[in-house]
Amino acid sequence: MRFLPTELPGVVLIEPDVHRDGRGFFLETFHAHKYEEGGVRGPFVQDNHSHSARGTLRGLHTQTRQAQGKLVRAVAGEMFDVAVDIRRGSPTFARWVGATLSGENFRQLFIPPGFAHGFCVLSERVDVEYKCTDFYDPASELAVAWDDPRIGIAWPIHDPILSTKDRAAPRLEEILERLPRY
Repeated sequence: MRFLPTELPGVVLIEPDVHRDGRGFFLETFHAHKYEEGGVRGPFVQDNHSHSARGTLRGLHTQTRQAQGKLVRAVAGEMFDVAVDIRRGSPTFARWVGATLSGENFRQLFIPPGFAHGFCVLSERVDVEYKCTDFYDPASELAVAWDDPRIGIAWPIHDPILSTKDRAAPRLEEILERLPRY
């Protein structure tokens, strides 16, 4: 199992060991001790599963009072997953990293609390599962514009399918006072 640091401190790309044979495959998708040694700290308290069609873009999402770390993986299909540092005062504020996660490459991305998360679907469908370090709190959720020019994410899709909430999400400059501190 490999834990690969990214340009954003705390954001970790995980490449698990996949054991394949004629029957199929086996892998550990989480092991508390190994993941903690690799820089991925819980505890994880909630698991989520989403299913999305090609061209869907979900994000950029975060929570303010109950900040969530997320351990994300694509169970089936392919997606481009993104983490954005939105912590005011951080040396990497408004910077992003992205990785392709798929049911074929088995990669995972850990996004720590204080970062926004989003993804877009590259295959016909994608099933995404993610573990969270805190519970969903609708009163503290915050969305940031997926196409904020200050962030400048190089999304691999054009004209994405967006929710009403994501279509109306503000830019960083409009919500600076609501962002977490570094």
